[in-house]
Amino acid sequence: MNNFTYYNPTKVYFGRDTIKNIGRELRENGIRKVMLVCGRQSIFSTGVYDRVSASLVGWHVDFIRFSGIQANPILSKVQEGIKLARQQEVDAVLAVGGGSVFDSAKVIAAGVKYDGDVWDLFTGQARIEEALPIFGVLTLSATGSEMNGNAVITKADENKKWGIGSRHLYPRVSIIDPEFQSTLSARDTVNGAVDILSHVFELYFDGSKNVELMQEYSEAIIRTVMKYIKILLADPDDYEARAQIAWAATLALNNSNGTGRRGGDWASHDIEHSVSAFYNVAHGAGLAVVTPAWMRYVYQEDLETFARFAEKIFNITTGTQEEKALQAIEQLIKFFQEIGAPVTLKELGVQYEDLEKMAENAVQQRSLGRLKKLQKEDVLTIYKMAYK
Repeated sequence: MNNFTYYNPTKVYFGRDTIKNIGRELRENGIRKVMLVCGRQSIFSTGVYDRVSASLVGWHVDFIRFSGIQANPILSKVQEGIKLARQQEVDAVLAVGGGSVFDSAKVIAAGVKYDGDVWDLFTGQARIEEALPIFGVLTLSATGSEMNGNAVITKADENKKWGIGSRHLYPRVSIIDPEFQSTLSARDTVNGAVDILSHVFELYFDGSKNVELMQEYSEAIIRTVMKYIKILLADPDDYEARAQIAWAATLALNNSNGTGRRGGDWASHDIEHSVSAFYNVAHGAGLAVVTPAWMRYVYQEDLETFARFAEKIFNITTGTQEEKALQAIEQLIKFFQEIGAPVTLKELGVQYEDLEKMAENAVQQRSLGRLKKLQKEDVLTIYKMAYK
């Protein structure tokens, strides 16, 4: 196990009837005026907005609303938010939504405190030195953004879907009420589950040695998500199933699962980011396609872990390590199909002639991954494997 420093300052309220706490938390943190960042309409139809606004009003926290955040959030929208936050002189940013809303709120919070173009923070031309305080009410469990310091934004004119990370981007408080996720569509629920699994896979398959505890931790999250997503598809109102998946999403990427490891592989995410930058597909849908193809391409780099995955997750106990690994990958594809996730790029509407441009865009003059370093030709091969 590698040396590590574990840091996570986010306070979490989890469970039914917890949204009411947001106003008090803002007030106790000295916030008098907040910008409420949200999507287009779901929080209004589910009653989340009413709950949040009632808590803010009840605790005498003034707020302005910045709505219209889309899935795969774009830089131009974030820049609008930065401008509005400055004009209104808000003290903090409140994300009310899923991962895209949280990511947008984080970048807005950093951008308000940076004098230049916020994209500089993504290109490395500048570092995040400070940010407005960030708070959140989660409505879709998938990205783990409610309890980490990461954010991903797309620069649409250049097809760049890039991420940043900073200790300044951790929410101070996040509220997770699984009850309000029961109205999610089956597609959004499935995409969320795939996203959770992919976060675990990035850490599980990064080639780390002597991390038995963390591998068991990862396997518990994987089994939990695979079990309860099927229950939710049969009964979307099952609160306990929602709660299990919601907390699994948070644990998958709140840094706890990465302790003692090498930092994660993250090639599958980078490869998928290029897909969704070109085609604006849901991140989870893209990962359902890319991840198994990546696994088929790299599994021989760590046969022991892939064989363990076969045994611990799919109960595959016979055959050589290579045979087990290949069977497990096929079982994962079958599982994705069973829950209604796409498994080929063709299903996502990707055109074959775009694969090379996507591969070039994915690497951006750098190698990807940790288990196996991937260059443009490697990524192109993975896209071709995923296209069939």
